[in-house]
Amino acid sequence: EARGARLSPSKLLGEEDAEPTSAAYSPVGSSTGGDRYFRGRILHRLLELLPDVPAGDRASAAEKLLLRLAANIVEEERVKWRDEILTVLTDPKFAAVFAPGSRAEVPIVGRPASAPKDVRINGQIYRLVVTEKQVLVVDYKTNRPPPLEANKVDPTYVAQMAAYRALLQEIYPDHEIICALLWTYDARLMELPGEMLD
Repeated sequence: EARGARLSPSKLLGEEDAEPTSAAYSPVGSSTGGDRYFRGRILHRLLELLPDVPAGDRASAAEKLLLRLAANIVEEERVKWRDEILTVLTDPKFAAVFAPGSRAEVPIVGRPASAPKDVRINGQIYRLVVTEKQVLVVDYKTNRPPPLEANKVDPTYVAQMAAYRALLQEIYPDHEIICALLWTYDARLMELPGEMLD
């Protein structure tokens, strides 16, 4: 029997994973060999690891991680990356996202009832928070500059979050599923409206 197609939620629209940056600003120059997603991957890694580090130790831990993961990036740029992530982690408005019990890098695999029978979703949720009545799904985005309104968000990101939401609605049928994008550049959490994800 033929196996169904496995799709990454970030590629549901047939596009590659994207972390576009402003054309007017090159974040890393030639030191990454032309890898325009390098900065995004490093910031995602910091957001995965640093929440479990005591708050007072995060700055030094971030510096050590950046030296190990991004040694080819000039120090001035590494400091900007560190500060961008520390701003997010210390901002009280993100307390629920990084609260004890929240989970990082949660794999999610399945086929929403609404999907074609030969399609299975295979993805990774960057941050998942499950409470008594709600499930909060957070995806980190490092775009510079980020959009200010949900209707300006890249459709690829919307499709990705819609896929997560569809699967989680079946896993947690009695919970409200809230999907949000955390824009690291300006430390902003943007909830995506349910009608958009529908």
